[in-house]
Amino acid sequence: MTQAAKKLTTASHPLAGRTMSGAEMVVQLLADQGVDVIFGYSGGAILPTYDAVFRYNEENAGADGVEPMPLIVPANEQGAGFMAAGYARASGRVGVVMVTSGPGATNTVTPVRDCMADSTPIVVICGQVPTHAIGTDAFQEAPVSSCLGPVAKHTFLITDPEKLESTVRTAFEIARTGRPGPVVIDLPKDVQNWSGTFTGKGLLPVPGYRQRLHAAQGNHLDERKCAAFFGMLEASKRPLIYAGGGVINGNATEELRQLADHFDIPVTTTLMGIGAVDTTLPLSLHMLGMHGLASANYAVEDCDFLIAVGARFDDRVAGLPAKFAPNAAHIAQFDIDPSEIGKVKPVDWSHVGILKTDLQAIYDYGLRHRVKTDFGHWHQEVVALKQKYALNYDRESDMIQPYAVIEAINAITRGDAIITTGVGQHQMWAAQYFDFKYARLWLTSGSMGTMGFGLPAAIGAQFAAKDHLVIDVDGDASIRMNLGELETATTYGLPVKVMVLNNYGDGMVRQWQKLFYEGRMSASDKSLRSKDFVKTAEADGFKYSVRLEHKKDIERTVREWLAFPGPAFLEVIIDPDAGVYPMVGPGLSYDQMITGDFIPSRVKKTEEEIDGSSMF
Repeated sequence: MTQAAKKLTTASHPLAGRTMSGAEMVVQLLADQGVDVIFGYSGGAILPTYDAVFRYNEENAGADGVEPMPLIVPANEQGAGFMAAGYARASGRVGVVMVTSGPGATNTVTPVRDCMADSTPIVVICGQVPTHAIGTDAFQEAPVSSCLGPVAKHTFLITDPEKLESTVRTAFEIARTGRPGPVVIDLPKDVQNWSGTFTGKGLLPVPGYRQRLHAAQGNHLDERKCAAFFGMLEASKRPLIYAGGGVINGNATEELRQLADHFDIPVTTTLMGIGAVDTTLPLSLHMLGMHGLASANYAVEDCDFLIAVGARFDDRVAGLPAKFAPNAAHIAQFDIDPSEIGKVKPVDWSHVGILKTDLQAIYDYGLRHRVKTDFGHWHQEVVALKQKYALNYDRESDMIQPYAVIEAINAITRGDAIITTGVGQHQMWAAQYFDFKYARLWLTSGSMGTMGFGLPAAIGAQFAAKDHLVIDVDGDASIRMNLGELETATTYGLPVKVMVLNNYGDGMVRQWQKLFYEGRMSASDKSLRSKDFVKTAEADGFKYSVRLEHKKDIERTVREWLAFPGPAFLEVIIDPDAGVYPMVGPGLSYDQMITGDFIPSRVKKTEEEIDGSSMF
């Protein structure tokens, strides 16, 4: 909860006692929560609140005409959800979606589930038919709680207008606290039109949630547990921090870096944890897992003390849990969610609490007790791993290699651009080949793997970081899912840079079909389709829309594209057979990693038959 929000729950609100409509109360509550942009699509059941937003902006616009809470209209409500997700992940604040009832609400199911899977805080406000019509199959009625309840952190249906204020405040509290996530408010039209007295205070009694939250907040590391942790660290020779998205969601990046730097512990991150540490530093091993760097995966094989921080041992990291970190004498786990402790991999030491506080407490204990570490030999091994098993590809090919394009962009951005992606091969290439010096620069759909995430997420991120370079690295198949949002970027004059790596098909699916399905390209080849992406972008208002087809033009074209002052679109025709390597097959361990033709492997290629049907 923001400081302003805290004050409003304890002190008198300046508007307390004023008569307002329910819709006006909602807008005032959004303002109280610090909301500075709303993403959504209108419709009959949400019109009262849309009108209240319009009037609020008109009455509170600055001298320059800038609205304090602009309403950003996407091409589709799914786009609105991903815009809010991009905004939330780039800013660390709660993203807000406002849509109508029925199809407006159900179109947000995918982004709500995506946000739940990746612990992204958004609040979705759905218009609903009047309370007396609920359950009658009224026009544009949908059972929002039934549809969204199973995929959201929490859902509210407001039927008592007297609870409107407390419900909205509580929705924001639940979205941003603990393990963040999406909260849905189902708001009937008659509640929006109701007139009552604004109190300016109050939260709903959600005792179970607050009890769990307070338990985590109050669960401080004591001397005994700190001593046990450092006992394992001092006994180790090859410690490794395995950091996940929880570090970024918990705003604990600085504390993690401080701990790793002072005690000289190398760090590898999950896909969602990228940016938790500066990837350009010598002791950063970048990403581990199914498509993690070979050096990172081999470091996991070699480490003798694994420290999991805000990471959950998911199947993309620990495909075969019993053989994950096989040489680790001890495993420690920090998390805010007690259900994650030991869920996949047994651990020897664990703590459930607030990461930011706990990492600081561990660090402070080490300072107080003058803990000294000497992992010099391990550092040399890490450097050797990074050098020997570095990413590589066919640099002599006449065709454009996607890796080379990303390297050209990275040479200019130097780890300080916000990168969003769709889902597929391009996503993994971006994760592998870009550098990230800071947190909240890498925005991708991790657990859900939702194609179509990249473009709307870039739009949301640009609203969160107006002066930052935002780049959507997309694929020809993935961007099709929300291609209509190209027009949203130009409508609002957003200088997002959109790049489509076009290999004429579902590249990741084709890679799996080649490896595991004897090359049968079932429904994954799009080479016969006639989409002209450059003309599409031009039709949607992009003044810079270029196709890159020749290897010799990569550096010049990339510079022009990034330097263009407004929205810019670049289609790159890449080698259709370019693959994502390394790759750990489904249900296999890291010592069975496939490194491809250009990255060395320290183990013999496995002859074991891989069951391609076991997991995508």
